[in-house]
Amino acid sequence: MVNLIIDNHPVQVPEGTTILDAAKTCYIDIPNLCYFKDLNEIGACRVCSIEIEGKERLVPACNNVVEEGMKVTTNSAKVREARRSNVELILSQHDTNCAICVRSGNCSLQSIANDLGIIKDTYEKRLPHAQWSDGFPLVRNYEKCIKCMRCIQVCDKVQDLHVWDITSTGSRTHVDVSRNRRIEESDCAICGQCITHCPTGALRERDDTDKVFAALADPEMITVVQIAPAIRAAWGEHFGLSREFATVKRLASALRRIGFDYIFDTNFTADLTIMEEGSEFLERLKNKENETFPMFTSCCPGWIRFVKSQYPELLPQISTAKSPQQMFGAVTKSYYAQLLNVDPHKIFSVSIMPCIAKKYEAGVSVMNSAGAGQDVDLVLTTREVERLIKAERIDIRHLPEEELDMPLGVGTGAAVIFGATGGVMEAALRSAYFLVTGENPDPDHFKDVRGREGWKESTFHLAGTDLKVAVASGLGNTRKLIEAIRSGKADYHFVEIMACPGGCAGGGGQPIFEGEELAEERSEVLYGLDKIADLRFSHENPSVLKCYQDYFGSPLSHKSHELLHTHHADWELNPLKGHIPE
Repeated sequence: MVNLIIDNHPVQVPEGTTILDAAKTCYIDIPNLCYFKDLNEIGACRVCSIEIEGKERLVPACNNVVEEGMKVTTNSAKVREARRSNVELILSQHDTNCAICVRSGNCSLQSIANDLGIIKDTYEKRLPHAQWSDGFPLVRNYEKCIKCMRCIQVCDKVQDLHVWDITSTGSRTHVDVSRNRRIEESDCAICGQCITHCPTGALRERDDTDKVFAALADPEMITVVQIAPAIRAAWGEHFGLSREFATVKRLASALRRIGFDYIFDTNFTADLTIMEEGSEFLERLKNKENETFPMFTSCCPGWIRFVKSQYPELLPQISTAKSPQQMFGAVTKSYYAQLLNVDPHKIFSVSIMPCIAKKYEAGVSVMNSAGAGQDVDLVLTTREVERLIKAERIDIRHLPEEELDMPLGVGTGAAVIFGATGGVMEAALRSAYFLVTGENPDPDHFKDVRGREGWKESTFHLAGTDLKVAVASGLGNTRKLIEAIRSGKADYHFVEIMACPGGCAGGGGQPIFEGEELAEERSEVLYGLDKIADLRFSHENPSVLKCYQDYFGSPLSHKSHELLHTHHADWELNPLKGHIPE
């Protein structure tokens, strides 16, 4: 243990603790911009500079460790003057038009400038200017970048894709797409982790809220919205709601007030996905002499983009089952249009997702199998739904809970856990066990695939076969897993991949809280919902069984293949190329 004094408070902390963390133990908050624990500890912004007795120069608290007898002052006149100057210099290269910024009210730079009492521009503005690809799901505003390097670090260290880099030198230095590429030319997975780690509005999702309002205002359109599993664990965070209060039924109530005609649950097609993907896996097992293993899950479009750009030879090993989002779009404009007895072209299908890669997926040209335009017309992130609710001036705290619409509002506990890393695997194994043995296993029998670890593996006994499975979340972990398979160091039958660390619960479209990673906490909510669910097996979803009885016939039927499956080799990596400026 090391003893020191911080702002006249005696502090004792373990050796190797940073001054920033030591200060937190006595409730002293040292402001910082570039710092992100275990990811970006480079002291680039100098906002966290503090004074140490006996040293003439100020030092950043984020990457300097405590020493025995050290005396630290975190807010002396010298520190305040330097901190203010540093922030004023950052603002001189930052677009400070906060009123029209998507991160206004949730921006670290804005908060620190306010706390320092900066109310005018001290230095001449010198803003960088660059053109961005119009229509791309990921949007970068060069004029808001503060060169903190967080986007570079998360893409390099966590996702291992190296999309971002430093360009130019000296005062002209800025962050841009690496290797002098445009974003659509890069191998970006559109996972959005750079967005959730950005402290300002320099990175954001493409905003599609205006298109939703236009569809809602069109009397000829029937607006249908689906709510993804991970949304129910996160949508209330921005409003300060408890997770017990911010239920999916209360979100349904808000969406009805916004004006949606039908509100459904993506859990319905998560169960449908399990029926299709689980059946496909069992078919491959029956023909294992002629199949190449492992079979990979197909729910995550960020993973699909990754494999297409990094390991295209693996495409035949990916399940052909569409993601729950895309199955829902196809079902809505076929089976449900038939139930409503309406022209499917009159249906405007919206999905609420924790992900910005879903915006890409919905725009892929082959995702139009129902024959009424794109199966999913529009994708909103959790953050965009928050903005819809605020734009409509809805008082969430006084909303009642309301049921989702039927029959596509029914989902099981197995579907709910799709939003957590390992959830798809667990749900699939629950139903695969039943399809092979005719009996349900203990619903928690496959819980070994749960957990925040980036790469998990387990073996389960299934009808005489030792089934080896693995789960990876985060594309850096995915690359390690694939390389282990290619080198012969690992061998599996079935592998689940999620592009975002922690799975969809930690998706790039989820609410942003400075310095916090909430995937694990959100996942616990999903597992809790599964635990108390009346139905915990996808094959017991009555609406799914009815859908097969009345429309699809059986899993892997001809109609199922037409509407619920896809060939990932046909997916173009840039479906919006017509919108890219020359």
